Amino acid sequence: MAILELQRVTKQFGDQRVLKGLDLTVPTGSIFGFVGENGAGKTTTMKLILGLDTLDSGQITVAGQPVRYGQTVTNQVVGYLPDVPAYYGYMTPTEYLTLCGRLTGMHQPDLAQRITQMLKTVDLPQNRHRIHGFSRGMKQRLGIAQALLNRPQLLICDEPTSALDPNGRSEFLDLLASLRGEMTILFSTHILTDVERISDQVGILHDGVLQVQGDLAALKRQYAQSQVQLKFASPTIAKQAVAAIARPAVQTGVHVTVPFQDDYGTMVEATLRALLAANVVPLAVDRQETSLEDIFREVTACRQQ
Repeated sequence: MAILELQRVTKQFGDQRVLKGLDLTVPTGSIFGFVGENGAGKTTTMKLILGLDTLDSGQITVAGQPVRYGQTVTNQVVGYLPDVPAYYGYMTPTEYLTLCGRLTGMHQPDLAQRITQMLKTVDLPQNRHRIHGFSRGMKQRLGIAQALLNRPQLLICDEPTSALDPNGRSEFLDLLASLRGEMTILFSTHILTDVERISDQVGILHDGVLQVQGDLAALKRQYAQSQVQLKFASPTIAKQAVAAIARPAVQTGVHVTVPFQDDYGTMVEATLRALLAANVVPLAVDRQETSLEDIFREVTACRQQ
């Protein structure tokens, strides 16, 4: 069952067609990674799902109910975290969440208990510290506490890790992963490794159309390409290795990637023999699994051709 469906959605700004018949289905209970380059239309899609902008054509439903611009009731079951949350800096986290809860119709004592629970979930203190003194990571965690406050069925996060440092990104992704099973999560990003880390479903947006969507593990099997990565002591030696290998190979710095379709052992043996004959010795040999980046490159390249 799908909690979110977009059917033939189009959106144009002036002469620019941003979405060109977008179809998207997000299964209930999934963590869905919505990926694409910067400017691909991910934020526009999020705003349409939230009823914050008008459709040119098509239909969006959340939990079986149609989304309507400016007056949608579907937001009662949706939580939203924008890429840059805005706050009243003079407030404490408790004061801010109290305001948010009252605006959405929550009442005491449930609201007070829920605020305490949410601040504990996102690891923020329930004290008198003002939001203006928070780090970016703390503000992002407060944003997700706000988004989860009314116990949404669907949590939407727009580029949630784009401005966080590595530690902040890791903590935030761990938090999202901990919510698996409690709600459906749709998060947009151009950081493909974030999607691979926590998502079970993925959709790739390119040129205004969803090029591929589905179970991430199944997509990796579908687009699987066997390859070996060789590491050398320097880019110069890696370049020599490319010349010595009697098959297509791609150099990236000190690494050389060699795709293959034959038996792995046979391929490695032939490659090492060719390298040793040229007096080139690799520091490491590593069999590479198909990544989301590989899938992204393949489907977007096919579209451009």
